[in-house]
Amino acid sequence: MDRLRDRVCLITGSTGIAAASARRLAFEGAAVAVVSRTPEHVHSLAREIEAAGGRALGVAADLTAEEDVDRAVAAVNERFGRIDGLFAVAGGSGRRFGDGPLHELTAEGWERTFEINLRTQALVCRAVVRLMLTQDPNPSGTRGSILLMGSVTATDPAPPYFATHAYAAARGATNALMTSMAATYAPHGIRVNVVAPSLTNTPMASRARSDARILAFARRKQPLAGEMLNPDEVAQAAVYFLSDESRVVTGQLLKIDGGWSVVSASPEPGSEA
Repeated sequence: MDRLRDRVCLITGSTGIAAASARRLAFEGAAVAVVSRTPEHVHSLAREIEAAGGRALGVAADLTAEEDVDRAVAAVNERFGRIDGLFAVAGGSGRRFGDGPLHELTAEGWERTFEINLRTQALVCRAVVRLMLTQDPNPSGTRGSILLMGSVTATDPAPPYFATHAYAAARGATNALMTSMAATYAPHGIRVNVVAPSLTNTPMASRARSDARILAFARRKQPLAGEMLNPDEVAQAAVYFLSDESRVVTGQLLKIDGGWSVVSASPEPGSEA
């Protein structure tokens, strides 16, 4: 406990990995601000953290809208006086808009998938970086740490079950955004990194969770995790990246994947041979 004592952390999203991270960061002593578009999720999570003895703020905002993002970040700063850490989790599948393999991808699918997975991260990072640049360094000598949500689909695809090319491209762009931000802001004491989970038990994984073939594939592809990762396993990495334990770490991509990126697994069991 207390690895984040006296730190203020902003998390975008309020379910799945975001919710697990908000609880974990609060447990480690951080004041936690949760921002997402669903008021009932945001405020319920903030109340839960406060009931457990933590400090929390819930702000409902559309993270694709500049004015909403700026308002949310200003509200966090007004409440807590600074932002030491950002975990930009919010995003989602674009399948309902037409994402899929490129030859089936619709223009709306491409645009909406990038909007919810890349535009949101860029807008939130912009607002937070602007604030971090103005605030005094913390006792470790740094002004803040930013952690972006990536995905193994950007670097280690599995086409039979996860051929959503707009989503993979957006997460690949997140990796590039991280690298360029890390290089630009390191001299200012701001660190930027990415975590890239594999299949995780979150609301976004409902399609996979209901498909026995995908679950069987996941057991072979990420054997250290079983069928799915637990969101708290990603939250533990967030604590590391947002705490002083990673004070000199920036520009890094950490795959949290139970073996996904190094294990060869065919779509059907027994066909590897």
